Amino acid sequence: QVQLVESGGGLVQAGGSLRLSCAASGRTDMIYAVGWFRQAPGKEREFVVDISRSDGTIAYGEVEKDRFTISGDDDKDTVALQMNNLKPEDTAVYYCAAVTPSPGSKTHEFNYWGQGTQVTVSS
Repeated sequence: QVQLVESGGGLVQAGGSLRLSCAASGRTDMIYAVGWFRQAPGKEREFVVDISRSDGTIAYGEVEKDRFTISGDDDKDTVALQMNNLKPEDTAVYYCAAVTPSPGSKTHEFNYWGQGTQVTVSS
């Protein structure tokens, strides 16, 4: 089992920055990648970005790449999401998730999720 805990959310004015952190514990050796998702009120969950643990490969969703930066610290089992020049449309609950082997299959999926941290950007 893997446990994920997000932190760093809060209220910020448009144009400001926030740094979210995701701390993993438990069977962290199972983790292939860690990603960030967000879900705004009334909208579907959206993939933001993830980072591979093996080679640091980063993949972005349909977001402005120059405003979101993901980084990982294997020694501390943490992954951070630096968000700059925040906009009101970035308001959402941000979740981190871990890619691990899926039981009974040869696939790897986002099988573990944190509880989420609220990010609110005021105009």
